[in-house]
Amino acid sequence: MKKQQGFTLIELMIVVAIIGVLSALAIPAYKSYVTKSEATTAVSVARGLLTNIDMFIQEKDRFPASATADDLVELGASTDMSALGTIAITADKTNLKEGVVTFTLIAPATLATKIITYTKTGNGWKCTQNTGVELKSCAKKA
Repeated sequence: MKKQQGFTLIELMIVVAIIGVLSALAIPAYKSYVTKSEATTAVSVARGLLTNIDMFIQEKDRFPASATADDLVELGASTDMSALGTIAITADKTNLKEGVVTFTLIAPATLATKIITYTKTGNGWKCTQNTGVELKSCAKKA
C-alpha cells in the first residue's frame, strides 16, 4: 500500500477563503490608517511654521507674505517643503499682524485637494480642515 501525501482540494479552498476574509478586513483598515497619517502629517507641517511666524510678527511687526521669498526663507520654509502638498501664507490686508497659513494636499496623496488652514487672529491660532478625518488638534470645516 502506498500512502498519499498532500492537501485535499477542500483544505486548499479553506485556506484561500481564510486569506480572503483577512484581506477583506485588513485593506480598509490600512486605507484608513494611510488617510489619517496623511492628514496628521499635513497638520504637523503647517503647525511647524506657527512659532516661526509668531517670532517673525514680533520682529517685523507684520505677518509674513508668501509672495515674498525673503519672508519664507526667514521662516525656514518654502512653498514646496513637503512632498504631500504645498504651503501658502497670506497676510490679512486690514490687520497686518494677522493672516492665514494654508497647506493644500496634492496627488498622489489619497487626500489630494484637501486643505488644512491655520488662521492667526488676535485670539491666537485656529486650525480648520476639510479632510474628513477626525483630528484632535484641528477642527473640521463646517
